[in-house]
Amino acid sequence: MSVEPSWEDRNGQFLSAALRWLRALLGRQVQTAVPGSVDEELDRAIAEMAELAAGMEPPPALAILATRFGLSRFEEEILLLCAAMELDTRIAGLCAQAQGDASRPYPTFALALTVFADGAWDALSPERPLRYWRLLEINQAPGQPLTGSALRADERIVNFLKGLNVLDERLSPMLLAVGDAELDPSLPASTEATVARVVQLLQQHGRPDRAPVVQLVGADADSKTLVAQHVAARADLDLYRLPTGLLPDQVGELETLSRLWHRETLLRPVCLYLDGDEIEGPTQQETQRVDRFLSRAAGITMLAVRESWPVGRPGTVVDVHRPTPAEQKAAWTAALGLGAGEAPALLAGQFDLSLKVIDDIARGVPADPQDLWDACLAQARPRMESLAERLEPKATWADIVLPAAELKLLTQLAAQVRNRSTVYDGWGFRRKMTRGLGITALFAGQSGTGKTMAAEVLANDLRLSLYRIDLSAVVSKYVGETPKNLRKVFDAAETGGAILFFDEADALFGKRTEAKESLDRYANVEINYLLQRMEAYRGLAVLATNMKSALDPAFARRIRFNVDFPYPGAVERRTIWANVFPADTPLAGLDPDKLARLNLTGGSIHNVALNAAFLAAAAGSSVTMPIVLEAARIEFRKLEKPINEADFQVDAAHGAAA
Repeated sequence: MSVEPSWEDRNGQFLSAALRWLRALLGRQVQTAVPGSVDEELDRAIAEMAELAAGMEPPPALAILATRFGLSRFEEEILLLCAAMELDTRIAGLCAQAQGDASRPYPTFALALTVFADGAWDALSPERPLRYWRLLEINQAPGQPLTGSALRADERIVNFLKGLNVLDERLSPMLLAVGDAELDPSLPASTEATVARVVQLLQQHGRPDRAPVVQLVGADADSKTLVAQHVAARADLDLYRLPTGLLPDQVGELETLSRLWHRETLLRPVCLYLDGDEIEGPTQQETQRVDRFLSRAAGITMLAVRESWPVGRPGTVVDVHRPTPAEQKAAWTAALGLGAGEAPALLAGQFDLSLKVIDDIARGVPADPQDLWDACLAQARPRMESLAERLEPKATWADIVLPAAELKLLTQLAAQVRNRSTVYDGWGFRRKMTRGLGITALFAGQSGTGKTMAAEVLANDLRLSLYRIDLSAVVSKYVGETPKNLRKVFDAAETGGAILFFDEADALFGKRTEAKESLDRYANVEINYLLQRMEAYRGLAVLATNMKSALDPAFARRIRFNVDFPYPGAVERRTIWANVFPADTPLAGLDPDKLARLNLTGGSIHNVALNAAFLAAAAGSSVTMPIVLEAARIEFRKLEKPINEADFQVDAAHGAAA
């Protein structure tokens, strides 16, 4: 039983016949063959090439090259002559003999004009395909005419002629293949709609070299990569990722890169994923570099960015979002199995994760709800270390002392965060609201009244990370920098694993003023941006201030909870004193009622307790009333508060003379 030869075999046979034809032509030039035999060899080679080409689908690689790059017959023959140097060791000697110069064992343009019919002088013009597409290289020594310079076929082109169609090695260090071996064909409805839209946009333009640049815009890199993978798979294209940061600055290097990639799109079914996700706000130089590359490199290109970029090449912008909470719940259920219980609903209700992250967590973590929650918390940990301080929440509901009304507001706040999924998705509020889905609380009160502790209590109760925003790092004197820093903060926290705590928020959320000069206008723009971003933010943000009146009134509508932290009265101070020392601290004769008469906030009471512990440790004794009152005296002096000596005297019953 005969086996039909493969395309690779038939292409190799075609190339062998073409080399025999070429050797016969060169042999006739140097008259090394018997008269008449050259013509017979030429006829046999031509007939064999025609027979092989007629039965090949697709055609031979040489014919494919000629068609895709628009080569004339003469240009095709020049390319074959140059490639033959790498394919047949006899060609070099024949070239030297044909040119009558043993020092020229290489093809030249002059030799091509002599050997081949229908020669054209413009074949080596920079605008003609051989040089424009860099199918061959010219090694022209100083003072040497172009026609006598050595010609060499590009290695990538030689490999293509042999049937080896792999990525150009000059592109390999910069491009990463984005495979689809494990690509799940099923997609959530929202992601499927995005993929279908991109595919439709590309199909409308027919030819890939006329395809528009599709800007995939959004904060989630995983979702954009997934969309690009499915688009490439449906178009039967190999997808390659190129970070925009790797584009060269030098014009010549950028031109070479764009030309090589454009050539690659003609050699293989490929498309490009130009990744600009790592760039928060592109500079003019960065956008110009990308624009220059895109204007010279055709083919299907998807540009992944956070916000749309101004590029000159025709294109369109497509917003890419993570799957909806309902779709994330379905993804969790599919990944964890039907026995997952309430875990999918809880995880989807709190965290906003991509399908890839959900799948990675489900594969690598046991199906225990606590372990899954911790894994989501680690994945959702925002990247904003330079703009915020991560606090380790230790306070619990038992530690905080507030009036009943304020304590009730805090418990309602925690309940809203916990039940967002039920109200927004289960009860349909998300379908009616586009903004205001996040929860914002204002904690107002003097320093030390428990605002930071309350944020810790919420983070502990909800099992979320707590980040205190560093205003010194966020607020910038340079125009436009503050909104950019705030965008980083909010975008990083959108995955839902963090509570944002803006301490001294009046410095950032102050009232807008009448625009009397340009700086006033810029300050108002920053506040307007904050107003919009706070309303769009989907997580929990806590604003703390001891100057409530300094906040812009427009924030009032956007704040869902307004919790006042009053100065603690005697009853609250007694409760704080009764619980301020850890259980392991040795205490002796403390009187919480007398200590409650000291006019201090909860924060100051904690300072006094800590200082008293150190004084006792240094004295080698337990914490006694005299030691605590001595520490309190230090705190009063620090705060520049008047000292009532009667409050600092200790009865004999508590270890000291009155």
